[in-house]
Amino acid sequence: MKKILIVEDDNAINELLFDLLNEEYEVIQAYAGSEAKRITEKETFNLVLLDLMLPGISGEDFIREFRRKSSVPIIVITAKAEINVLANVLSLGANDYIAKPFNTIEVKARVSAQLRDHIENSGEGTLYRFGPIEMDDAARVVTVNHLAVSLTQKEYDLLKCFLEHPKKVYTKANLFESVWHEPYFGDDNTISVHISRLRSKLSSHSGEEMIETVWGVGFKLKNPD
Repeated sequence: MKKILIVEDDNAINELLFDLLNEEYEVIQAYAGSEAKRITEKETFNLVLLDLMLPGISGEDFIREFRRKSSVPIIVITAKAEINVLANVLSLGANDYIAKPFNTIEVKARVSAQLRDHIENSGEGTLYRFGPIEMDDAARVVTVNHLAVSLTQKEYDLLKCFLEHPKKVYTKANLFESVWHEPYFGDDNTISVHISRLRSKLSSHSGEEMIETVWGVGFKLKNPD
């Protein structure tokens, strides 16, 4: 099931959008830009519906930060319909916009179109399987024994590294530079902490450790029995 984040500080509009989309998608609600930022640091989504005038951080600032780490579609829903405002959010990285007051049929159609286009552009059919683990990279969905696993952005990217080369032993430096895109200096526990959390989430559905430590070298996927 595709996962959508609604970011809207007006309770009535937020609930309207939730009710509109909840039967077809998994929907998470946020009421401030800062809240949305925290949520997207912990969870992955297939689409974001975003207001611009938000407490915490503005919609424009959210787009700037979100685009540094994700290409997931963003649809702006706003009462600020001036052409310069709309041109600005599109240049920042929004994929589409809907003016308030909106038509619910239009919202559903635009959401469906953006999800479809994103999957096509991402290369639909990119699927990784290893033992009980399955990753649909186009939809950014992970399951273990057919049960969905909610991963943060970094946890997802780490798992993708392992699934791309399931027999490879990754050093901490390999993983850090592949996922964080920064030089690794070996002076913190970032990788160990993220691997520990990823292990815990995977094993909660498999009943066994899915990532093993190769002492003195790094980490690899554990061969299924």
